[in-house]
Amino acid sequence: MMSRPRKILIIDDSTSSIRILGTALRGLYDVLVATNGEKGLEVAAAQSPDLILLDIMMPGINGYEVCRRLKEDPHLSSIPVIFITAKDDEEDEEQGLNLGAVDYITKPFRLPIVLARVRTHLRLKEKSDLLERLASVDGLTDIPNRRRFDEVLDMEFQRARRDGTPLGVILIDIDFFKHFNDTYGHAAGDECLRRVARVLSRSLKRPADFVARYGGEEFVAVVPGTPLDGTMALADAMRQSVFEEHIPHAASTAADFVTISLGAESLVPHSTDSSEQLLKNADEALYLAKQNGRNQVQTLAAQTPPKES
Repeated sequence: MMSRPRKILIIDDSTSSIRILGTALRGLYDVLVATNGEKGLEVAAAQSPDLILLDIMMPGINGYEVCRRLKEDPHLSSIPVIFITAKDDEEDEEQGLNLGAVDYITKPFRLPIVLARVRTHLRLKEKSDLLERLASVDGLTDIPNRRRFDEVLDMEFQRARRDGTPLGVILIDIDFFKHFNDTYGHAAGDECLRRVARVLSRSLKRPADFVARYGGEEFVAVVPGTPLDGTMALADAMRQSVFEEHIPHAASTAADFVTISLGAESLVPHSTDSSEQLLKNADEALYLAKQNGRNQVQTLAAQTPPKES
């Protein structure tokens, strides 16, 4: 069961429909209201409701267009949409379902039917969210896995290119982790990975910042809207925090405790750039950090001579 009250967003220009639906739903759910499509999209983006009840015929953009935009937004596409509308032709219902709505209820509606369908689709969303989380979380460290990282990097790269904002990436490797396993055993190695994952997660400063297990003893962070100096600062804060965790590592030549090496890069993506190249640059910077003695942050930018004017 969800620990927080579930949120239902009603988007309808009819005050009577809003009043009837709101009265029936309040007490069971948190009810949000918007009286036109544009406002509905704003509320959805700000509040992330668990389900949307959407009218079709509204001033400005109609319900079909609202549904289309919701399904095109990766942050909102998983929100189930139920059309509640006076348009009762089969073609209208087909269009709504083809746009991604999960249900279609015609006016005048019966409240018990609406409530039953709301409960059904909330239960289905809860199960879908659980399955998505299980597919996106690393089983050992309980942070996002490589699959989820690939999705986030692609999404944030496209957003940064569209908005003209910088995107930072940090590739992270636990120093001499094989020696750690050989010295302390694989059970201790697993606990080391979990502790490092927790430290890295606590190091994130903003809701949009993201860290995942990349594979083996490697982790990766995505920091949207962050130029290179900010990305480097976060990377060094991660490095310091892992060192201050004081996980003993007698087999390391970098320090007496577990340390990490980090490669940090950031760019404002242009049409010719790719997320693969950004990640490759971070990987090459990580290689530099290892070559230069480990327990440090490196960036390729520091190795590139300035262009002559």
